[in-house]
Amino acid sequence: MDYLLTDEQKMARDMARKFADSELKPIADRLDREHTHSPEVVKALGEMGVMGVAVPVEYGGGGMDYVSYALIVAEISRACGGTGTLVAAHNSLYCYPMLKFGAEQQKQRYLVPAASGQSVGCYALTEANAGSDPAALRTTARLDGDSWVINGEKKFISNGNIADYVVFAATTDRSKGYKGISQFVCDVRETPGYKVGRVEEKMGINASGTAELIFEDARIPKENILGEPGSGLRQMLATLDSGRISIAAQALGIGRAVLEESLEYAQQREQFGRPISDFQAIQWKLADMATQLDAAELLIWRAALLEDKGLPFEKEAAMAKMFASDVAMHAAIEGVQILGGYGYCRDYPMERHMRDAKITQIYEGTNEIQRLVIARNLLKKRK
Repeated sequence: MDYLLTDEQKMARDMARKFADSELKPIADRLDREHTHSPEVVKALGEMGVMGVAVPVEYGGGGMDYVSYALIVAEISRACGGTGTLVAAHNSLYCYPMLKFGAEQQKQRYLVPAASGQSVGCYALTEANAGSDPAALRTTARLDGDSWVINGEKKFISNGNIADYVVFAATTDRSKGYKGISQFVCDVRETPGYKVGRVEEKMGINASGTAELIFEDARIPKENILGEPGSGLRQMLATLDSGRISIAAQALGIGRAVLEESLEYAQQREQFGRPISDFQAIQWKLADMATQLDAAELLIWRAALLEDKGLPFEKEAAMAKMFASDVAMHAAIEGVQILGGYGYCRDYPMERHMRDAKITQIYEGTNEIQRLVIARNLLKKRK
């Protein structure tokens, strides 16, 4: 479907593909087994502009559009789903709110180093009792002179174990419910009372750390609030809408890896004296994978294009995320089935793709929540 892309978008995709195939794919299995990321890869991605794809050049970023961003995330994730998570969380969940809601002074201090790849950022929203329901946030921010005093714990934070900067949500006025939520930014190296807690042992995306973040009377400067007090929920929803495009792209990349490896294996593996790709049962699986992945890609491009044009894209992002992640998971299940016993063993990367695909149905809003978002938008238009 290259004919739908501009020359600049093709160049961005090809750059990411070349890097992913030569530098990332060969080490993806090791990163998964060791539950670690590659600082060298992150540094190289920063030099390529990938750690701030859609951030303007004047703030240290790559100055590209969101379609290019989706293409890049898909290529990185095709080689390593965990590194795809690291890149997506850094770009969509940290750089995006800093660019959209940060004051100029905040951008210079907290965005430029991250977008240029010198530092890693994360976004801390989820808590033990607050995920799909942000109004249930228990983390608090109390103004004390020239500082905000933060208390609370955040759960399941991608990049939390390696982040230098954190954008996080906290309640500044509990009496106002979700209207009392605000967002803040901090440099964790300069925040007394902040610490990283448990780093989770996960099923997949092991090249991306997932951590608990703890604030115990942590103090950050008064000026580190993003926007006005009480504007946090609006900022949060906008951030998640944009982030869902990147998760859809991550799912697409994982699904593409599954299809490529299924095609290769099916043409090499022989049963009854013939490659198993000759059998209709296998052909139908491959055909369904390819068709569904192409459909997912078009949904992703539509949502990204709407974002580039400054048009509403909440419904389209939810559709892309829901569909692409379901397609990736279905493809991974079928990929394991095609490889049979080998698909269940770590000798082949297929089982890693299956483990990595599952999380795309869960984070940045479960697919059940995506269906509610889609339905809300559909019904709103009828009123």
